[in-house]
Amino acid sequence: MTIADISQAEQTSAARLGAVLFRNRSWIPVPFVVVPLLVPGEQALWSWIVGLLLVAIGEGVRVAGVAAAGTVTRRRSRNVQRLVTYGIFAWVRNPLYVGNFLAWMGFTVVSGVFWFLPLAALLFAIEYTLIVRYEEGVLESIFGREYLTYKDRTPRWFPRLPATPATGEHDWKEAWWSERSTLAQYIVLIVVFLVKDRLVG
Repeated sequence: MTIADISQAEQTSAARLGAVLFRNRSWIPVPFVVVPLLVPGEQALWSWIVGLLLVAIGEGVRVAGVAAAGTVTRRRSRNVQRLVTYGIFAWVRNPLYVGNFLAWMGFTVVSGVFWFLPLAALLFAIEYTLIVRYEEGVLESIFGREYLTYKDRTPRWFPRLPATPATGEHDWKEAWWSERSTLAQYIVLIVVFLVKDRLVG
């Protein structure tokens, strides 16, 4: 791909900063986990129920996204072969990130460190808005008008019932298998928060 093939959206300052965050996105969850783990909180039965419900919903949204996009397409590299616009992607453009947000907020609720919720939401909004600006620029560079049409009709963050639901293939078995490491991390976090609750409480 030459410079001429790169969209203007991908060349903005926000997109370039987003590209840096995208390459280092494996580190982004650290504050969302470290603060709730290390800071004392007020864990209660209701916070466990609400928090784990948010985690479950978030993981459900993630799995729906992976099932539609596939494990390769979801990485959104320049090797993307197709633009996925059906399934959960017809409701929202970034279902995996929406799922991440719900899960991370869920664990914060579980921790009882409630003052961190607005800060975590603000931090997420800043980091992922920049990352998405980069990804949107890449998709515009690759798919052009097809992506812009999809972008115009589908919200970035807040799901909306599509006017004309699109259908397509979903590989649920592959999706669940690819999420095994994420599920394992959730189990570890639940155990650690149980230990924290026992020691602090």
